[in-house]
Amino acid sequence: MKATLELPRSLGALRQSHFSESEFGDRSVKDELRKNLICKIQRGESLFPGILGYEDTVVPQIINAILSRHNFILLGLRGQAKTRLIRMLTALLDEAVPYVEGCEIHDNPYRPICRRCLDLIAAKGADTPIAWLHRDHRYVEKLATPDVTIADMIGDIDPIKAARRGQDISDELTVHYGLLPRANRGIFAINELPDLAGKIQVGLFNIMQEGDVQIKGYPVRLPLDLMLVFTANPEDYTARGKIITPLKDRIGSEIRTHYPATLDQGIAITEQEAWLERDTALQVRVPDYIRQVVEQLAFLAREDKRVDKRSGVSQRLPISVLENVVSNAERRALKSHESLAVPRILDVYSALPAVTGKLELEYEGELKGGDAVARELIRSAVGKIYDQYFEGANVGQIIQWFDLGGSLKLDENVDSSTMVKQLAGIQGLMEKTKALGLTANEPDALRASAAEFILEGLHAHRRISRNEERGFAAEEKQRREQREEGGRGERPNFRRQYN
Repeated sequence: MKATLELPRSLGALRQSHFSESEFGDRSVKDELRKNLICKIQRGESLFPGILGYEDTVVPQIINAILSRHNFILLGLRGQAKTRLIRMLTALLDEAVPYVEGCEIHDNPYRPICRRCLDLIAAKGADTPIAWLHRDHRYVEKLATPDVTIADMIGDIDPIKAARRGQDISDELTVHYGLLPRANRGIFAINELPDLAGKIQVGLFNIMQEGDVQIKGYPVRLPLDLMLVFTANPEDYTARGKIITPLKDRIGSEIRTHYPATLDQGIAITEQEAWLERDTALQVRVPDYIRQVVEQLAFLAREDKRVDKRSGVSQRLPISVLENVVSNAERRALKSHESLAVPRILDVYSALPAVTGKLELEYEGELKGGDAVARELIRSAVGKIYDQYFEGANVGQIIQWFDLGGSLKLDENVDSSTMVKQLAGIQGLMEKTKALGLTANEPDALRASAAEFILEGLHAHRRISRNEERGFAAEEKQRREQREEGGRGERPNFRRQYN
């Protein structure tokens, strides 16, 4: 960039620029983050754009940690945007900072710590070449795995480097720096911290408290300048590993993340993340009730006793489900040669592969089977959203149509106009779609989707039945009467009136 080309390229020019030693010489990364954060808050800028649902909970705690110059950890279940959050911290760094050109650990020209840079500045003085490090290159991330070693994290002797340069093996210049030194003057993030072996966690003690690391075999200490951030899943404390107590004590702030608190928050996140704007000639319209059912599915799964709560239900579930739902509607529209693709509830059932793989089941759920649990969750989700639109509505005509022997089996491959004609034969059904905001002039694909949602809602409340062979039909009278009597099997002496 043009601005980068005009930056000072020697130590002498750097001292004469606005990057003076008095202002930047002793400033740490945490001071830099704090200062830039304060400026953004004063200007009213968005700190974490695209992160929804954390405005009043997680974000204020992260702000407090940075203002306190703390190393911190984000603790939460999977799919809670922990990694995305810490990667966005780079926006709080300066656009570019100077370092001694060629330095592996990006030494501060005013406060060099490695032997190479100390010798180079002593030899060249004001002519020492300067390079510039962009903010995006000041973030180093490591996924903790059991095979990570101290050499990976901090460094070790490099005999090959010593042989090539003809140096003694004890020379400091033969050190091979690990990830921590190479992240000097930036942000170092460790994902899934409990998976890091205990002895490796011990290796982080010095950098977190004293601000330095000690390379094996050398009487040298490197006072690194770092902001350390971590992520962890609470499940890991018992399932795979733990954060050792002395390390936890050195982490300044422990910040708990969470899933969306409300359905609207979840819908907004899913809509933002799901791939719905597709390069296709088809127009795709996703009704609000479909979005609500998909999100309600995730909320119910998080509460279901058959699903392992320690593992959690990732926000990736509704994202993947909605993408599959749209794809199934897209496939149907293409086969029917229609220009408009509108998802239906049957498309949610077709998205089972996006559900079952994201549910960790308890013993009771395993006995029942992942598919069965997922289908029951979808049915419950449909019932809850149906109530938002039709609670207290008079649907007696629709139920009576089935009670009098009517049945309807819907083929997902049938075009929308044919399906609307079939659904219109059910007394009172199409009129009820007005509650979903539809008029008679709406496209057939939308009307078909709305009518099917109503039937699925009635099925979810066991007002009518549905199976693979017969499709929608009257609920079995005996079972209905038993439910009315609390499951005691007593037959009522009056005819049920549907409201």
